[in-house]
Amino acid sequence: MITLCGFPVSNYYNVVKLALLEKNVPFTEEYVAVGSKEEAVLSCSPLGKIPFIRTPQGALCESQAILHYIETAYPTPSLMPTDPLEAARVRELMTFIDLHLELVARDLYPQAFFGGTVSESTQARVRKQLEKNIAGFKRLAKFAPYVAGDTFTQADCAAFNNLPLIGMASKAIFGEDLLLSGGVDYKPYVKFISERPSAQKVAADRKAASSKA
Repeated sequence: MITLCGFPVSNYYNVVKLALLEKNVPFTEEYVAVGSKEEAVLSCSPLGKIPFIRTPQGALCESQAILHYIETAYPTPSLMPTDPLEAARVRELMTFIDLHLELVARDLYPQAFFGGTVSESTQARVRKQLEKNIAGFKRLAKFAPYVAGDTFTQADCAAFNNLPLIGMASKAIFGEDLLLSGGVDYKPYVKFISERPSAQKVAADRKAASSKA
């Protein structure tokens, strides 16, 4: 059985968790703090990052690698199109969400969510980059009704867990949700995905973990 390691407040932990739930893959959860220096953690995730998984065959880290493993090891129900180009487009969207949106917005999180401060120069840099990247994402995202088209895919696991964070962080720092300002009306989409039992489970566990933090 798979053991998902990390904690339910982490967006990338929840990306993997949502995929596991959608595919009805049996798994257990193990709390692991980010940045752990314990050998038991580093032997599975050399940078101490979460999430990572333990399987009977060995451990694996990095969320996109984990998602690829899950899809290959448990092919049904599929979260990837069978057409090679369409599958590549799902991965393209995931790259945009993870690297060009969330990773850029992450520089705002210390002030937006954790009571820290972010310099004005960093704020200006992040805003400029986000506005550019959001315009690019808008060209790719379909929301018809899913982010990649008419079928729930791995890209929805990424979008559901990351887009609200990007919107909240930019709203907290700039006074406006840059996704909405950039023409990406993602809120009806998030509400739509929230109706899925898997998404409800992820949200409930995240809320419970947040209340204990």
